[in-house]
Amino acid sequence: MAALATAAAIQAIAMKKLINYTPSAWARVCLGLLPFAVLLAAYIVASDIRLAQNPSDKLLPSIGSMLAAVDRMALQPSRRSGEYLLWVDTASSLSRLALGVGISAAIALVVGVLNGAVPLLRANLSPLVRAISLVPPMAILPILFIVMGLGEGAKVSLIVIGITPFLIRDLQSRTLEIPAEQKIKAQTLGASSWQLIVRILLPQLLPRLIGSVRLSLGSAWLFLIAAEAIASTEGLGYRIFLVRRYLAMDVILPYVLWITWLAFVIDWMLDRCSRRLYPWFYR
Repeated sequence: MAALATAAAIQAIAMKKLINYTPSAWARVCLGLLPFAVLLAAYIVASDIRLAQNPSDKLLPSIGSMLAAVDRMALQPSRRSGEYLLWVDTASSLSRLALGVGISAAIALVVGVLNGAVPLLRANLSPLVRAISLVPPMAILPILFIVMGLGEGAKVSLIVIGITPFLIRDLQSRTLEIPAEQKIKAQTLGASSWQLIVRILLPQLLPRLIGSVRLSLGSAWLFLIAAEAIASTEGLGYRIFLVRRYLAMDVILPYVLWITWLAFVIDWMLDRCSRRLYPWFYR
């Protein structure tokens, strides 16, 4: 009885420590929203102070002016083209992003798995991939525009060049982390090299590939916006850099928030897709 009482006392003391406290689902939601509420309140206060001093100030527009800009960009057709600019820009940027990330993931899946699974190929291709990964993608953007022109190819290529080396190196390291015992057992049972890659390695690497793509989305958005800002006629990055000459922060800030929301939704969808397709990976 004394031992049980002592154990209960120790457990009670441990539960009082902050590191051992796990918030409930509702508490996690509230705690997650709290920083955003604080940032919003801070922005509103700072905006009111600046507008009180200078009503024509454009640096911190009011929430009302930003909502009016959203209404103008998303819900009213453009006077010049008759298009709803926000949705046209979103569709253009998402199509470029999807194409670039899709091509990068396909290349990384093939090259990364082969580099990790076949030592001969790893000795041949790994130094090249490492060298390419050290080249700043933004430095070759002018070369892409010179070689490929100002069309969609240069923008998509910048995304591919920017994130593919990272995906390849990450997937290669993930392949090397798979226990050698699995490969030995498969070969003992008569599996060929192709069967070993398809039946043993690929099922374990596909969820890891999705995780790597999620980590690379931030860089992919960066390269996309940079390419659109330099040479494009539509897209989220193009619109931001177009209106900056007018100091139209009431348009720029909503566009930045919209890009952030799109990135969050894409990341969430990839996470849900991975958990649905590979539930065993998260157990």
